[in-house]
Amino acid sequence: MDVVDRLMIAYRAAADPERAVAMSAYMRDLFPFLGIPTPRRRALDRAVLAGLPARTASDVPLVAELCWELPEREYQYFGADWLRRAAPRSPATLLPVVRGLITTKSWWDTVDTLATRVVGPLGAAHPAVRDEMDEWITDPDVWVIRTALLHQLHYGADTVTERLFAYSLRQAGHPDFFVRKAIGWALRHYARTAPEEVRAFVTAHADVLSPLSVREALKNL
Repeated sequence: MDVVDRLMIAYRAAADPERAVAMSAYMRDLFPFLGIPTPRRRALDRAVLAGLPARTASDVPLVAELCWELPEREYQYFGADWLRRAAPRSPATLLPVVRGLITTKSWWDTVDTLATRVVGPLGAAHPAVRDEMDEWITDPDVWVIRTALLHQLHYGADTVTERLFAYSLRQAGHPDFFVRKAIGWALRHYARTAPEEVRAFVTAHADVLSPLSVREALKNL
């Protein structure tokens, strides 16, 4: 795959082993890093993609999956951004691929991009994806749950309020920090559009929502 070959050459030339240690430590040493800071990485991404032919429907999942197979975390960041650019014009059949990435090498740094900028646009374009989120919210995997909670994050006035509130209540008692935080984050973001609705919902259900979710939801109200 030409794009991945070019990417590996560019990233390896820009690697900074000393910075890589600090970046890995910040992510609790869950993943190795090349040590490329975000602004530099994005400049390299633009250079890698310059002059390449338009991506095809088969390129979209293939490049992302190849990036997930490479060890260093920067490759997964490229893969997530690659899907982000393609998502608004992609078919609903991309969703199973995205789910596979969400549940592989999982941490908030990739999951949140996939949730809000890939699954979100897919859901906006395809009702079947939105309906699938009704299954994801009951999944045993915390990252799949988090994705369901966050997929409407940038919908604004198009947010399906009933779905957001139902999902928040469905997982209100979940013990995982990342689920409780996602509930608060999704509600806080929606409060930019419907502050009184969010305030009323949180007030009515403060006895079941976790203190973290409540605090996050009301942070800007």
